[in-house]
Amino acid sequence: MKEVKVFLKEKDMPRKWYNLAADLSGGIEPPLAPDGKPISPDMLSRIFPMNLIEQEASVKRWIDIPEEVISILLRWRPAPLRRAVYLEEYLKTPARIYYKDESLSPAGSHKPNTAVVQAWYNKKFGIKKITTETGAGQWGSALAFACNILKLECKVYMVRISFDQKPMRKLMMQVW
Repeated sequence: MKEVKVFLKEKDMPRKWYNLAADLSGGIEPPLAPDGKPISPDMLSRIFPMNLIEQEASVKRWIDIPEEVISILLRWRPAPLRRAVYLEEYLKTPARIYYKDESLSPAGSHKPNTAVVQAWYNKKFGIKKITTETGAGQWGSALAFACNILKLECKVYMVRISFDQKPMRKLMMQVW
């Protein structure tokens, strides 16, 4: 029988984020404003806390994951790797194909992994309310969950058709 799940032990969960920018020879182009000119950190600070801007602009190869963030993520992480044995058979490939199973997160996707971090950095900066938009509701659910854990107010605007078609996501956001 083929092994189809790989579980990482909690003690082996990464304690640092790898920053790809450190290994890009040409660096990363800055974001551009509507006029085509680079956006400065000062311009970004009108909508993002400086601690997130500093991380976004960092060229350090490894960025420490705050312990408080790790303790929240450990509620559902590390997520298992699953082997796609039927896809391997269909493709008739000798390669082993794996994918991350992020369905174990409270919102049912990978999005809380980022939402918790963004909410945490906003809270550390003194932000008390986060407003966002969501299409099908995955991001809105994840951010509502993260804000609930971190005791932040959260306002989510959802695409109307998804609002009508996905009542469970709407409910998740309302509960959180």
